[in-house]
Amino acid sequence: MTSIFTPEGKNVPCTVIEVGPCVVTQIKTVETDGYNALQLGFGEKKEKNTPKAEKKHFEKAGTSPKRILVEIRDNEVNVNDYNLGQVITLADVEVMLKDNEYVDVVGTSKGKGFQGVLKRHNYSGVGGTTRGQHNRLRAPGSLGAGSYPARVFPGKRMAGRMGGERVKMQNLQVLQVIVDKNLLLVKGSVPGANGSILIVEY
Repeated sequence: MTSIFTPEGKNVPCTVIEVGPCVVTQIKTVETDGYNALQLGFGEKKEKNTPKAEKKHFEKAGTSPKRILVEIRDNEVNVNDYNLGQVITLADVEVMLKDNEYVDVVGTSKGKGFQGVLKRHNYSGVGGTTRGQHNRLRAPGSLGAGSYPARVFPGKRMAGRMGGERVKMQNLQVLQVIVDKNLLLVKGSVPGANGSILIVEY
């Protein structure tokens, strides 16, 4: 993250996202695949680390191997407007992504490993108010009833693996669009660590 100053002199925190260039690596149609979709490739990948089947797939599109492949269904894009091997940059969607517009950003949140209920679900803990306790400050407390139903119901919020999930941040304001460098500045934070892959939805 970084921050920029608005024309009014206000310092606003923002995130810089590199949007493209993306290459159309496959066009799926109802006749060939049963549905309409557009497959986009982003990021460079070494040929020695690319399986032979993937190499042929990218050669058919006339492009080098890509790190990430994302499929966009027909309800979000018209596949007839694109050609195989076409390079899509921020300049192609600049008409939609203007300053002060709002976008949704999808990504994978940071993995935090196995965490307890205080950090994972914002429990308050048992605390030190009960007599006879010395090591139960961060415990979840009682999990269920006694003789009936004599079990813990499924879905109970308990300790477990935290993070590493698909997260969508909605209605992030576009502060600035830098077309020549394919950069998008959105207000606030986005899911994931630095350098992670994101999907910007408009």
